[in-house]
Amino acid sequence: MSETAIEWTDATWNPVAGCSIISAGCTNCYAMQMARRLEAMGTEKYTGLTRKSGKRTVWTGDIKLDEKSLEIPKRWKKPRQIFVNSMSDLFHESVPFQFAQKVWKVMEETPRHQYQILTKRPERMAQFFKETETKKLANVWLGTSVEDHTTKNRIQTLKTIPAVVRFISFEPLIGPVGNVDLSEIHWAIVGGESGPNARPVKEEWIEEIFKQCKMFETAFFFKQWGTWGKDNKKRSKKENGRDFKGQTWDEMPLSL
Repeated sequence: MSETAIEWTDATWNPVAGCSIISAGCTNCYAMQMARRLEAMGTEKYTGLTRKSGKRTVWTGDIKLDEKSLEIPKRWKKPRQIFVNSMSDLFHESVPFQFAQKVWKVMEETPRHQYQILTKRPERMAQFFKETETKKLANVWLGTSVEDHTTKNRIQTLKTIPAVVRFISFEPLIGPVGNVDLSEIHWAIVGGESGPNARPVKEEWIEEIFKQCKMFETAFFFKQWGTWGKDNKKRSKKENGRDFKGQTWDEMPLSL
């Protein structure tokens, strides 16, 4: 586990490492670049998880389960919001449900922490709950990523899964999402893409999600413009900032 610069959480915990590309939102995934750097630094956990494809770094599809890391949250005495698997997807097809159950047990044994699990595979998350009869935990939030209208069906799948908080990460937002039913969705994170190959984000796409959050009383968190500003000019993400509609939006679910 480590402290993190991610605006909507306090720390990350990675009992799983490695992933594979599943949709357009994965194209410039920061975790692929980070895994490559960690391998170059000699971190064994990330060895062999990425490869070069032309000038790009991509996942190999290999997955590593880190049994030793399962004990880490127990050593954190101060309550934290913890993003689970920032370097992978707990519900990747190669992660056995038996291992996911071990992760659940740790979260159940550390109720002082709030855990945030984000997946691009909500259908497998639903399968996990059905096949293992895993119970809903009061300190575990479940979310899915939606990058444009082609992946918004993930929202309906997420709504079938029992959770005290359900959230959507509209990041990287690379296209309009269109009308979505955000009933039973408690939190929405919105952000543009960053990095040298970032795709532009449009203000009207953000506005569309913002209005629907207000309609369904879903907490709205605007994470960043990313590499492209609202004036459609390329800058550093720090220069573009987090201002939307004249202010920053750091709304959180009411249960917090």
